[in-house]
Amino acid sequence: MTRPTFTFDDLKEILREGAGADPETLAETPLDATFGDLGFESLALLETLGRIERQYDIVLDDAAFTGASTPRALIALVNEQLNSAVA
Repeated sequence: MTRPTFTFDDLKEILREGAGADPETLAETPLDATFGDLGFESLALLETLGRIERQYDIVLDDAAFTGASTPRALIALVNEQLNSAVA
């Protein structure tokens, strides 16, 4: 069985749709910049969380999500949850 994977492109699309992020800005987003430094406020991140959970049929722990302060960390968190859901 193939495990689903959450990619940086997936995250950028969700941020574009849910948080109104500019596609050109997202194209140059560094993986290790904090969401705060990238201009994403808590409401935008909550919308992002909801969209990820609905789209991938997973539940992310609020504390873990809050701790994922960079795109790289959030991608890893989602993939960890996706992998544990398949296992």
